[in-house]
Amino acid sequence: MNAPIYTYGALLRESAAAHGDGDALVFPDRRLSHRNLYRSARAWAKTLIAMGVEPGQNVGILLTTRPEFVELMFGIVMTGAIAVPVNARYQAHELAFVVRDADLVMLFTTGKVADQLNFAERLESAFPPLSTANPRDLQLDAAPMLRRIVCLDPPCSPFMLSRETALARGADVMDTEVDARIDAVDAQDIALILYTSGTTANPKGALISHRAIIGNSRNLGVRYKVTAADKVWSPLPIFHIAGILPLTMVIDAGGAYLTVPHFDAGTALAMLGNEGATVAYPSFVTIMQDLITHPTFASTDLSKLRLMNSNFAVQPAWIKAAMTKAMPHTVQVGTYGLTEGAGTVCTSNIDDSFELRTGRLGVPLDEWEVRIVDIETGRDCALGERGEIVTRGPNMLRGYYKSPEKTAEALRDGWFYSGDIGSFDDSGHIMFHGRTKDMLKVGGENVAAAEIEAMLQSHPAVKLAQVVGLPDARYVEVPAAFVELADGATTSEAELIAHCRGKLASFKIPRHIRFIKDWPMSTSKIQKFRLRTELIDELGLGEAA
Repeated sequence: MNAPIYTYGALLRESAAAHGDGDALVFPDRRLSHRNLYRSARAWAKTLIAMGVEPGQNVGILLTTRPEFVELMFGIVMTGAIAVPVNARYQAHELAFVVRDADLVMLFTTGKVADQLNFAERLESAFPPLSTANPRDLQLDAAPMLRRIVCLDPPCSPFMLSRETALARGADVMDTEVDARIDAVDAQDIALILYTSGTTANPKGALISHRAIIGNSRNLGVRYKVTAADKVWSPLPIFHIAGILPLTMVIDAGGAYLTVPHFDAGTALAMLGNEGATVAYPSFVTIMQDLITHPTFASTDLSKLRLMNSNFAVQPAWIKAAMTKAMPHTVQVGTYGLTEGAGTVCTSNIDDSFELRTGRLGVPLDEWEVRIVDIETGRDCALGERGEIVTRGPNMLRGYYKSPEKTAEALRDGWFYSGDIGSFDDSGHIMFHGRTKDMLKVGGENVAAAEIEAMLQSHPAVKLAQVVGLPDARYVEVPAAFVELADGATTSEAELIAHCRGKLASFKIPRHIRFIKDWPMSTSKIQKFRLRTELIDELGLGEAA
């Protein structure tokens, strides 16, 4: 390429021309070449144009990970409209909020996906008037911008338009009109609104430009030396930045993105081995655990896996030991990122030492400036000193949709204040130590939940620990822990508290420990606020701030 291509439509047009027959998307039962992905995206773009969607309008995608999700995402942004991936786990009240807050004019979805997942039912529960609405012009008081819902799979509910009906509408749109739309998009135009999972508040819609997601993905590809020969595997949901980033990175490079509709360790391992994946993105502790403990892990051929985004610095030690023993040839890297940064902000260099790649989370990608500042004074912290991570660069979010107060709170003097606690060591590598809201204030002392979690996880019976703060009349807050035990292991609350004594200051020792098997999850993170609420209710502590 002679010049940067910083819009999604132009990027896919370029990859189709340069890598036409090469795989772009690989699913367990389906694959799409770069050329066919481009053709499908253009067909959806014609549908949107025919249905009157204008540049700058917002179009939602409520689907699990499947090829059509990617086709639609590219098709939407080709027209100059903005794609709004909706978390497939959202329940009715959450759906109602996002559809309304995002001012969606159209929504692409389907009906029943599994026994416990029916998007049509959730939408009707979110918007009861849908049951009698005209599918060609919905007119909902609770979502006044929404005009049409397109259903990809039969049977479709009466308030939905079928895939066939929608695509037929676009059949008469000229190719020249699609190309004109692609060419009219500016790199600084918004491509995506990504709703970030909150704690107790409603999610916020991060405005991500074409330039941000493509520029950041490209810089990540340069860091990892990704080429058209690479096959990047990720089980992460495509509605999440952690799925969109590696997808964009490898399609931009001309390679293939390998994924699964829903994460199943056996299916995932079969794909890793059979397809010869070269880069893997398991990233999160829950996924890593399932892969390692699956019966086929030891027999899976991972010899072509050259790099894995494993984040061992923030994983329990046993995961690092098991993975490095099984894959001594694989370069393990650490990463710090966030939705508002269009994904990865810091990651390892592949020629860094093993200790740095597995003990820290890397150095800033090109175009990023990163500082650690004192939470109270705003001064820059010294090396090794913990403070808030603040970032700046052209690939940063432009703000939060329709939320000037939250935008002003997070974006100050050109810097994004992440709410994450971090530190830099003398080699310039970053470490994540938790959220500022994950800091407990115990009798006036700041206590990082991550420090207590690490101590609990050093006990051989503990697979994973999560610490929350409980209200306390004397100390304001005291720590409490939730613990998942390793398979076959046993221990007690008293034993784990004894394990912490003498190693942690007395005010950091958990006052309560509860054992858990199933964690309450958002897209990819454990929802600590739910754990906290459950324990407050159990202990009768009343409403807590």
